[in-house]
This record gives sequence, structure tokens and C-alpha cells, in this order.
Amino acid sequence: MNITTFAKRLCLLVPLLLSPAAFAAEMMPSPPQLAAKAYVLMDASSGNVLVENNGDQRLPPASLTKLMTAYIATLEIRRGQIGENDPVTVSENAWRTGGSRMFIKVGSQVTVSDLLHGIIIQSGNDASVALSEHIAGSEDAFADLMNKTVADLGMTNSHFMNPTGLPNPEHYSSAHDMAVLARAIIHEDPAHYAIYSQKEFFWNGIKQPNRNLLLWRDKTVDGLKTGHTEEAGYCMVSSAVRDGMRLIAVVFGTNSEVARAAETQKLLTYGFRFFETQTFYQKGTELAQAPVWKGATNQVKAGLAEDLTMTLPKGQLKKLAASMTMNPQLVAPIAKGDVIGKVEVKLEDKVVHSADLIALDGVEEGGIFRRMWDSIRLFFYGLFN
Repeated sequence: MNITTFAKRLCLLVPLLLSPAAFAAEMMPSPPQLAAKAYVLMDASSGNVLVENNGDQRLPPASLTKLMTAYIATLEIRRGQIGENDPVTVSENAWRTGGSRMFIKVGSQVTVSDLLHGIIIQSGNDASVALSEHIAGSEDAFADLMNKTVADLGMTNSHFMNPTGLPNPEHYSSAHDMAVLARAIIHEDPAHYAIYSQKEFFWNGIKQPNRNLLLWRDKTVDGLKTGHTEEAGYCMVSSAVRDGMRLIAVVFGTNSEVARAAETQKLLTYGFRFFETQTFYQKGTELAQAPVWKGATNQVKAGLAEDLTMTLPKGQLKKLAASMTMNPQLVAPIAKGDVIGKVEVKLEDKVVHSADLIALDGVEEGGIFRRMWDSIRLFFYGLFN
């Protein structure tokens, strides 16, 4: 496919992440105003924030903290540092932890997998402490690991002091950061994400329900976690999928268990009703070939470093136009991943997004005669262009 043909096709498909702010307000109704301290609605594929209010405000996250605890545990499993069937000896410190509990017994041995279920479904503080001690040796060491992961994920308004979410003045997060964390959980480990949809867990003769009421009310909801303390109020991170589109809704500081479910449902309903998301091209797909001077080959494949995913108000796709340009006079050597061009998408005359085109393969220098010949050609090319 040549560049001109690609550009024409791109104008029809426009594979881009797009902010709804680029569109006129009259095209859709205003988002719902929730009875909550802060909230965010995010598209899970693109990471585009569709609705937010106080999204970056630092607030106590209560048991939403356990999303980070569980994320680190599954990360350690995938890395081979711990095993799902590893026995964990319950310390007195874990057993004595107050608040919501899995009801594990001091001195007993519980598998990593069972503790993970107790954390996600039952919101067990005792399970969270036991697993954190197993992974890092102590709660304090695990908190250091949590904050390193915060930095890795770009959660700029979060800091954790414990694996449970029990109140601490230096323990905080934000609605936007929790959406970022939820997105990582969903995309990086689908197998363990399935735990978040389980409605109940039976342990030590006690069956406890998942506190996410939407799992019973909305069949499209499949996670994630609730939280509550007097300081934090009632909080929730939820995700749902409809017609291939996944949204993440985060609500902080509602006044009841019923209210957090109802306010979350308002966000999800609004997002699915008025937005659409589609991935048109996946990263690494060849989109065009660009000419290369002085190379072992005379062309390089161009593609994208990330999936081209678009989230936008419904019906707006036809109003977009896109074009692609290559950097002038690409000269070998070219390394795989080098930026060699750009795609721009416009709404009327305004550029609403741009994405880098990268080399999908490296191109080594050509032989001496090829380099000499192309040097001559470049000289005359420069004269006439």
C-alpha cells in the first residue's frame, strides 16, 4: 500500500484516541451530577476520561486500596516470585487486624489463591496483611512496594501506608488514579480479573457476599471493588462491558452502600448511551512503506507503537479527516522503533490528535556503491526540491 492510498483510507476510518472536549457541547447532554465527592468515567481501551469531577483530588480510598494489594500479588504470581498454591502462615499481626475480615486463624496456613479471593471478594483486612507479609516480609515493606508500583503506573495522586486502606493521614488516592489501576488490572491479567466478578466466597464455615451490588443488578458489570470507612464514605470502582465497549467507573465519598451503586450506575449508563469506542489498527501492523536512502533496502515498513483506539460521542466519526506524513529524506541506518512520520486527525480545521509512525523493522546501511549513488541522487533531489 502506498502512502497516498493509506491516507485516503485513513480519512474514512480515523483510528485515533479522541477527547470529547473536541466536540461541541450541544451534540450531547451534560453528564450526570453525582452525589459524591469525586468521580471518573474512563474508557478501558483508550484510557480516555469521558466524565470527571474532582478526579485528581486526594481522598482516603478505604478498601479500594486492596486493588493495589491484589494487583501486586498477581504481578508477583506472573513473575514467578510466588505461587498460587504456596502456603502462607497467618501471623498474629494479620489475625488481629480489625475491620472487614476473611476470618483466617492465627498460625494456620492459607494458600495464596485463597487469600487473593478473600481480599477481592470478602475485602478481608486480615487476608491483605497476611499476603503482604508473605510477599514483602512486613506491612511497611509492602507499602514501599505499593508506592513503587504507584510510580510505575503513573498514579500521581496516590500514596499508600498499608495494604488494607485502614485510615492514615498519609494514605490517599484519587478517582482518576483508581481508574488507571483498574485498567491495568483488567488488561494485564484477564485470568485473575475473573475473580472480581464472583458474587461470594466461602471460607472457615462463613459465606460472605461481594459488596458490589451491581454484580446482582447489571449483568454487564464484572468488577471491581468497594470500600468504606467513616472518613472515606462509601466508594466503588466498577467496570462493565456492552457491545464490545468496556467502561470503568470510579466513585468516591457517597453516603451509603445503595447510593454508591446507584451513582455508579448513572455514570455507566451515560457512557454507554452517548459514547462509542473502536480499535481500528493494532500496534505493529504495517500501515505504509516509506522510501529509505543509503540503506540495504530502499523501503521501511511504517506502523504504530500503540493500538489506534478511538473514543468519541456517537455519530461523530464521519466528521473527522486524517492524513499521514513521513519524515523527509529518511537515511539509513534506521533502528526498529525510530519515529519516521506522523498521523494527524482534524475536526474541521483543528488538529485534535496526532500519533507517531515508527519503523517496524530496522534498515542497515547499504554497501559503499549504494551509499555513493544515493548521495548523488540526494544532491540533485535537494537542488530541485
